[in-house]
Amino acid sequence: MGNGIYNPPIAFIVVSKRINTRFFNMDGRCPSNPVCGTVVDNKVTLQERFDFFLVSQKVTQGTVSPTSYNIVEDQTGITPDIHQRLAYALTHLYYNWPGTLRIPAPIQYAHKLAYLVGESIMQQPHDSLSKLPYYL
Repeated sequence: MGNGIYNPPIAFIVVSKRINTRFFNMDGRCPSNPVCGTVVDNKVTLQERFDFFLVSQKVTQGTVSPTSYNIVEDQTGITPDIHQRLAYALTHLYYNWPGTLRIPAPIQYAHKLAYLVGESIMQQPHDSLSKLPYYL
C-alpha cells in the first residue's frame, strides 16, 4: 500500500431475483410470509458454495419472493453474517422508493443506467454528468 498502488479486496456476488423458491413462516396452522430481513443460509442452500436467500420486502398480498445471493469469489475476509447484513442494508438505500427493494440499491442503479444507455442514449453522455446520478 505504501507504493501508491491501491489493490482493494473484492467480492463477486451473483444476485438473482427471478427464482421459484418460496419460504413460509408457520404460525400455528396458517402459513404466513416471513418477516423482512429473514435470511436462509442452510438446509436449502448448497454446502459446496456460499449462498443464501434474503427476504427484503414486506408484501400485503400474495407470497413474498426471496432474492438469491451466490458469493462466487470473496477476497474480503468478511464473515457470512456481515455479507448478509450488508445486502439487507443496501436494499434500503434506493432514493426513488421509500421502502426496501428486492435487490441492493447499487444493482438497481446499474440496471436503470444500462437500460437508459441501451434504449435512449445514442452517444456518449456529457463529461459533466459522469459524477451525477442523471439516469434516475
